[in-house]
Amino acid sequence: MEHIQVAVSEGVGILTIARPKRFNSLDVSTARDLRKAGLLLSRDAGVRAVVLRGEGGIFCSGADLKYIRAGGADEDLGYLTPGARPVPRGFGEVFKQILEYLHATISEIRRAPKPWIAAVDGMAAAGGFGLAMACDLVFASERATFEWAYGKTALTGAESSTFMLPRIVGLRRAFGLALLNPRLSAREALETGLINGVLGADGFDAEVLSIARRVAAGPVKAFAVTKSLLNQAAGIDRLDHHLDRELEELARSADAPEFAEGIAAFFDKRAPRFRGGS
Repeated sequence: MEHIQVAVSEGVGILTIARPKRFNSLDVSTARDLRKAGLLLSRDAGVRAVVLRGEGGIFCSGADLKYIRAGGADEDLGYLTPGARPVPRGFGEVFKQILEYLHATISEIRRAPKPWIAAVDGMAAAGGFGLAMACDLVFASERATFEWAYGKTALTGAESSTFMLPRIVGLRRAFGLALLNPRLSAREALETGLINGVLGADGFDAEVLSIARRVAAGPVKAFAVTKSLLNQAAGIDRLDHHLDRELEELARSADAPEFAEGIAAFFDKRAPRFRGGS
């Protein structure tokens, strides 16, 4: 796996997104490898807890907009396309190919009979934000930031963000984060209830690993049942249906004129001029 690394230490699985030159964003092949690694660690009985992290002082910036703007790659997009059909090229279809894998990973995180811990060092934005929110515990370094970010390019939320956010912080705060799009510091994220704790940037990975080992040393079967019960109480049984709706709506928004303007403005480093097109 080129941009996904997997290690196991004392019962703790460590899954690293290692694509720092692209801000740990996800193209199709990276999203596919993330799903493969997520399945491996979730279903390995010898792994009692999993840490999800990013390399190079970045957590994850979501789908790779540069890859999407370029129309993807035939060898990646053809993987989910039957041979009799042409490889899709619309923005929405390229997003779909990435989200199919990413949403499957998130679904596995929620179903896994073990705790998943997000270790957010640096930026967590858009899909990276959603990935972090899908985990059971979230710890951030002092230099971490959290941002909804979808609205910058006229996209609807995906990667479980519209499902998890109101359950974590409440409906009113969820609307504030989605519509006003503040970039939260780690301390602000803690105050908002998005995360469980803030740790020093120096030695951050070691501190998170120490927490994960403490969790892994706990009663893993009891934790699994507790996670299942909490999932049931929060209506997580509806997550897969919601992920499907998120995928369809984001793909639809990606094919609208406002996204074309949003992605152009993103790469031009200017404010977008949205005209209300649909």
